[in-house]
Amino acid sequence: MNMQKWLEDLKAARVKKAMPILSFPGVSLMDATVGELIKDSTLQAKAMELVAKRVDSLASVSLMDLSVEVEAFGAEVKFFDDEVPTVTGAIVTTPEEAEDLKVPEVGTKRTGIYVDAIKKAIRVITDRPVFAGVIGPFSLAGRLMDVSEIMVNCYVEPEMVHKTMEKTTEFLINYIKEYKNAGANGVVMAEPLTGMLSPDLAREFSEPYVKKISDSVKDEDFLIIYHNCGDNIIQMCDSIIATGCDAYHFGDSIKLADMLSHFSKDTVVMGNVSPSRQFKEGTPESMKKETIEIMTECKDYPNFVISSGCDIPPTCSWDNIDAFFEAVKEYYEG
Repeated sequence: MNMQKWLEDLKAARVKKAMPILSFPGVSLMDATVGELIKDSTLQAKAMELVAKRVDSLASVSLMDLSVEVEAFGAEVKFFDDEVPTVTGAIVTTPEEAEDLKVPEVGTKRTGIYVDAIKKAIRVITDRPVFAGVIGPFSLAGRLMDVSEIMVNCYVEPEMVHKTMEKTTEFLINYIKEYKNAGANGVVMAEPLTGMLSPDLAREFSEPYVKKISDSVKDEDFLIIYHNCGDNIIQMCDSIIATGCDAYHFGDSIKLADMLSHFSKDTVVMGNVSPSRQFKEGTPESMKKETIEIMTECKDYPNFVISSGCDIPPTCSWDNIDAFFEAVKEYYEG
């Protein structure tokens, strides 16, 4: 599939399908737990297939499990039956540990499972693009170092951060290329930790590394969609745009219309119905209200695509998910 043409057709379309980051709730459509899903490529592909059959989405997105790449580097991960895994502890605490950090082979730990899931998913999901989910380079470094520690280290040990970033970037380029070889149409790269940085720090510690990844893997058949759900993203907008990704996806901590005003109308921008406040804790009525409000606020931007603000949690009600898609349909029919 020519994905650059897909983007152009998307911008030109009056009616645009929604593209929520929707994969983990597929577990409730099958006889499996989240703990089983994240360790089995067949189950992952089945969950993606069931979601694609349930909703008329713009694309299918694989599991957004940001522990996978961290685990491959050697960090400890805590698993749950009904929740997404979490990383515990840090493995890069000194400049020496950053220097000695080994870049893992793709296939280490669960990375091979996730690539294999894409291979299986594209065989059964043929009516829309299939995107893999990956963590961004600064967010990966932050989980290797500890989220609070990397913020301090950006000031007191910047070379340690850069050394770690070089290695996370090298790994992510290799990992994304494996997804590309597996047949994915692109990746959604989650770089939420960057949203906690100042604009200057984002320009130094995230922008050049995301750009290197984007420049290394994207082409007319493969897209990089950048995701950031941080609070400071409007202030660092110039740095985000400078990453050169193909499209951008933002969280619900901002008004999306405010973010859209900073982007060229040639660049697709997605977001940002709240995963927690609406998909998880809302009602079908509140979901429809927020979805239509966001679409109305962004109606003057032909490059806008409605989406969730971030990954939708596994335990979200399908009544709310269905209401989201109903609201999109009602908006365009109204």
